[in-house]
Amino acid sequence: MSAVSARPSVAEVDVVAPTRPGGTSSRLVRRLLASRGIVLGGVVLVIIGAVALAAPLLAPYDPLVQHPDLSLAEPSFDHPFGTDLLGRDVLSRVVVGSRQSLLVALVAISIALAAGTLVGLVSGFYEGWVDLLLQRLIDIQLAFPGLLLALAIVAVLGPGLGNAMIAVGISLIPSYARMVRASVLTIKHNAYIEAARVIGCGDVRLLAAHILPNVAVPILVLTTVGIAWAILIGSSLSFLGLGAQPPFAEWGRDLSEGRNYMAVAWWVSTFPGLAILFTIVSVNLLGDGLRDTLDPRLQQR
Repeated sequence: MSAVSARPSVAEVDVVAPTRPGGTSSRLVRRLLASRGIVLGGVVLVIIGAVALAAPLLAPYDPLVQHPDLSLAEPSFDHPFGTDLLGRDVLSRVVVGSRQSLLVALVAISIALAAGTLVGLVSGFYEGWVDLLLQRLIDIQLAFPGLLLALAIVAVLGPGLGNAMIAVGISLIPSYARMVRASVLTIKHNAYIEAARVIGCGDVRLLAAHILPNVAVPILVLTTVGIAWAILIGSSLSFLGLGAQPPFAEWGRDLSEGRNYMAVAWWVSTFPGLAILFTIVSVNLLGDGLRDTLDPRLQQR
């Protein structure tokens, strides 16, 4: 599964939640730990997350302090990743920049998760004109590629890290809305939903207590896939000057600042680019592992 090709599709995360609680917990944990993708991707993500949390303590230098006399210095013992045009330590900027890149992804995914899940629940549960209206709005969004839609939103809101988060989040809403809607259309006709109606459960309680928990697994898998996309699209916006603004460190921004010096100072862009690559690959490994482990249809093949 690749985060660089397109938005995460419903087909990639069409996961069926386990129906038997209790006794399957330990078996599920063993299956999760047996997946190399989950273990490897999870370990790398934990390391990246720990680096982001402890960035001010781990960065050897202040990422904003300029040293013109060290402009474009090659990697050395004092500066393992070299320095950029302004003499700033690249390693420090990669470490501190992890905070901004991951923050964009987490906030964007939170926006998409909340809005997309709500739209999918309402659309699938009520159907009729409500479903028709909401799905036409989703179709309009899907008519635009994710990057193009995010660019258009940032163009309206203006450049900045906060606006980039909103733009990325909105571009991911259709993936959640369509996946949740498809799951709700299947679940709501089950016998236990009808039984809950008979004993007097209202719509809100049905959605919150009986339907939403049964779409939690596919939402979890889609979220891991979406994080990779959010990191990529957020870095792309910063690369184009529409996300994080100088002098703040951010992987996409630093990648952009070094692109004109690749022939003489390859390290300025290479290390931020590798940080993006490793993060996206590890998220994809985790997402693929979760999908393969939690989808019972794949276990039967």
